Amino acid sequence: MYAVIKTGGKQYKVAVGEKIKVEQIAADVGQEVVITEVLAVGSGDSLKVGTPLVSGATVKTTVISHGRHDKVRIFKMRRRKHYQKRQGHRQNYTELSIDSVNA
Repeated sequence: MYAVIKTGGKQYKVAVGEKIKVEQIAADVGQEVVITEVLAVGSGDSLKVGTPLVSGATVKTTVISHGRHDKVRIFKMRRRKHYQKRQGHRQNYTELSIDSVNA
């Protein structure tokens, strides 16, 4: 059984036992987080798509860790104008393990 969930403005296809990195969630390590924004639930050939959410569907997850992604380097330049700008960014994330998908 799998589900399509929405968290942090992004959509993820998840199944039981997987680990995913999502935008930072304010929760402690080891805490259980229930995600209620489930867009679709599938099992084998059947697929239940919500309008926009599947009513009564939840995904239970456990917080494994918090961290920061690799640095993304931003470089801006205007040719012949002697303009160069360098900038970097590291996005925070929360790693979740999927415990159960309830339709």
